[in-house]
Amino acid sequence: MGYGRENWTEKIAARTDLSSQLVHLTRSAMVDGEKRGPVDVLIRILLARRIAGSTTASGFIVGDVPATCFQDAPVYSIAQNVYAEEQYRKAVPEAKVRYVGVGLMFGKPYVYQRGGRPVVYEDTERAKRMLPEEEWWRIVRFDLSDEEDMVDWSHEREWRVPGGFEFELGEVTVLLPGEYGYRRFIEGCEGCRDDVDILGEIKGIVSLGSVSIGRVPCVRQAYARSRVPLSVWSRPRPRS
Repeated sequence: MGYGRENWTEKIAARTDLSSQLVHLTRSAMVDGEKRGPVDVLIRILLARRIAGSTTASGFIVGDVPATCFQDAPVYSIAQNVYAEEQYRKAVPEAKVRYVGVGLMFGKPYVYQRGGRPVVYEDTERAKRMLPEEEWWRIVRFDLSDEEDMVDWSHEREWRVPGGFEFELGEVTVLLPGEYGYRRFIEGCEGCRDDVDILGEIKGIVSLGSVSIGRVPCVRQAYARSRVPLSVWSRPRPRS
């Protein structure tokens, strides 16, 4: 007999450093000319049932193929990564916000079946020689040669999907940073159109704050800056 799904699941269940899930974290964004907080952006993603792929300009993707990014880590480690990201921005104030503790979680086989693969951590130019150009979206720069300018994102154990990522709501577990984000999310979902039942269709909700001893940055500041009330989202039109 081969090494089946049950064996794979048992292996992960016996380890605290492995996960059967992949996580996509989001952030505040400009939508229709207005800045929206991360929970608003999350609801819009759920209504669209699609995560837009990042590009070289917006998400450090190498090459011309956009890609959707995920982290391959247990929930507790995701909370630690969010905290580490906040500390990194404090150390490097000019760094842009890549993500906060708001996102979506999917089963790893589900993402794999839709083209998701682990990235290649390597010196960019060396990785380009290793991979065909149509696979450059998998490259994440890794360089420890300069002790004053070290580049290492391997703690994220990143996976990527080329292009955008379309999904069914029934495959989604929502991640939120704590009570404020949870209440914001519930309020936003209840304000959606009557034919959209996000809360009834998703698998569930996980509070990162509950597993991280309060070390997940709260999204409250993002809303305080944007001062934009929750909108009654309409389903975005599909791209032609």
